Amino acid sequence: MINQSQKLNPKLFDKKVEEIPIRKGFGDGLVIAGEKNPQVVGLCSDLTVSTTMNLFRDKFPERFVEMGVAEQNMASVASGMAAMGKIPYISSYAMFSPGRNWEQIRTTICYNDRPVIIAGSHAGVSVGADGGTHQAIEDIALARVIPNMIVISPCDAIEARKATVAAAGLGKPTYIRLAREATPVITTDDTPFEVGKAQLYYGEEKEKTDVGIVATGALLYKALKVAETLKAENISAKVLNVATIKPIDVEALVSLAKTTGTIVTVEEHQIIGGLGGAVAEVLSQNFPVPIEFIGIQDKFGQSGRPEELLEHYGMGESHILKACKRVIERKS
Repeated sequence: MINQSQKLNPKLFDKKVEEIPIRKGFGDGLVIAGEKNPQVVGLCSDLTVSTTMNLFRDKFPERFVEMGVAEQNMASVASGMAAMGKIPYISSYAMFSPGRNWEQIRTTICYNDRPVIIAGSHAGVSVGADGGTHQAIEDIALARVIPNMIVISPCDAIEARKATVAAAGLGKPTYIRLAREATPVITTDDTPFEVGKAQLYYGEEKEKTDVGIVATGALLYKALKVAETLKAENISAKVLNVATIKPIDVEALVSLAKTTGTIVTVEEHQIIGGLGGAVAEVLSQNFPVPIEFIGIQDKFGQSGRPEELLEHYGMGESHILKACKRVIERKS
C-alpha cells in the first residue's frame, strides 16, 4: 500500500494521472533558486529551450550566458564563475554534459570542489527517436565515480524542482539527471525531500514484506504499479525512491534489505555503474541479500518510441514483475 506519510499524489494510479516532463521541474526550480539568491547564474550550450533553462533566461537575462555548442568551455567557465562566488547551473543534453565535457567537469569543477550544478537533460532511452548517439545511459556512472560529486535523479517534475532549488545551497558539485518525456506526477509539494535521503513510497517502514524494490528517476512509477500488481497476487512489496544516488542512503537500503530479504533495482541506465551497482556495493558490505537488476544490459540504445524502447531493453512493468518473482524464489 502507498505510504501515506509521504503525501504522494492522490491520483497516482488513476488512468489519467497528470504527466509533466521532469526537465520542466528543473526550469521552474532554477527560477526559484534565482529569486532566492542573486549569485545564481545560468549557462547553456545552445539547448536553452530543450533543457527549459529559457525560463531562467527570460526572468534573469543579465545572469544568463549562452555558451553555444561548447560544452567543455561551459564547464570551465562555470568553474571560474564559482571561484568568484557565483552559483552556476549549466545545462545541456546528458550525452553532452557530463558526456562530452567529463574531463572538464572532473578537473575544473570537482577537483577544485566548485559548487557548479550540472543539469543533464534527455537522459535514458526514453528520448526515443534521437537514437543511441543521444541516449545517455552511462551518465550516472560517469558522475558518481568523480570525488566531491553529488548525484540526484528525480522521479518527477516536482521532485526535480525541489532538487534544483536545494542544489543551490549544497556548496558542492552536483549532477541532476532529467528525462525529456512527460511522466506521471508521483509526488506533491508536501512530499518530503532531502538530498541524501531515500524515501519509502510503498509499504510501511518496519513491516516485513516479500520483496524490496529500489528505483530511481521516471521508472519509479512503473515500480509502484508493479507493487500494486503484486499486492493483487498476495505478494507484499516495498518501493524505495532513491533520488540521491550519491551520497546514497545506506541506512534506508540496509533497513529495506533486513525487512524484505530480497532487492530489485530499477533504473533507466546501464546496470553497470548505476543505481544497481551502488546498491550492490552497499549491501555486499552491510547486509547481503539476493538482488535482481532492471536496466540496460551492457548495450547501446537505438531509435524508437519511448515505451517501445523501455520494453525492448527489459525495463517494462512485466520485466520488473518477473524480476521480483525470480528474486523471491532465490530467497526461498
